Amino acid sequence: MQIKNILITGAGSGIGRETAIALAKKGHRVIATTHKLSQAHELKDWCEKNNISLEAFQLDVTIPKDREKILTYDLDVLINNAGMGESGSLAEIPVDKIRNNFEVNVFSPIALSQLCLKHMMKKDKGSILFIGSLAGRVAMPFLGSYSMTKFALAGGIDSFRQEMRKITKNVHVSIIEPGAYHTGFNQKNVAKKFEWMNEQSYFYKISEKIKREEQLAFKILEHKSLQSIVKKIVKASEAKNPAFRYSAPFWQAAGVYLLRVFGK
Repeated sequence: MQIKNILITGAGSGIGRETAIALAKKGHRVIATTHKLSQAHELKDWCEKNNISLEAFQLDVTIPKDREKILTYDLDVLINNAGMGESGSLAEIPVDKIRNNFEVNVFSPIALSQLCLKHMMKKDKGSILFIGSLAGRVAMPFLGSYSMTKFALAGGIDSFRQEMRKITKNVHVSIIEPGAYHTGFNQKNVAKKFEWMNEQSYFYKISEKIKREEQLAFKILEHKSLQSIVKKIVKASEAKNPAFRYSAPFWQAAGVYLLRVFGK
């Protein structure tokens, strides 16, 4: 197995954190960046206690000077994992929240990838991986803002991959699409709308019903173990010629495929 220099964003928690640890355990040189400084310290401390070699520091993907930190590394793989969500009906969600959602989930990873390509194109080698979502293939009510960013990312990355293949066979672009996993991200995301949905909201009278439906949906859908999606990201990172799309867990990916086949 070739040892690679791999930088992953959003490694402070959830899928990003578990992926960073999994890659480091396999011997790769992992540069794990986190949104908060405290997360970087916590991750480094945990790895030291468990005899895992890993570098970690704070990087806010929305800040240009922070993004430039990656220029000091000769990366073989960039994993654009950092992301956030907004919830609420598109009939009334403040548009600034949608703009910010696109800034974090779409514009910033593209900007980071353009910086990363400066090294990869010179050596004609490397992989850029984007963490999308199955919510970017089939949307859910009240998650329109988040789904829009992931739909946009999937379409953009499809074009990005096709463009790169016209000039090189050695720099790869892929998207990994997790389904619903129990990391706390979903609960935090869906709760945001209730912070601003007041009595003037079109949906105020049914807000409790919406809460119950969402809690039930995630109770049914969420996969407890992150192993299946972490394996996909590790596989894409190590692949000499990674596929365009990876999805997990299998049953959720299959369900989304069937929904799209039948016109969803």
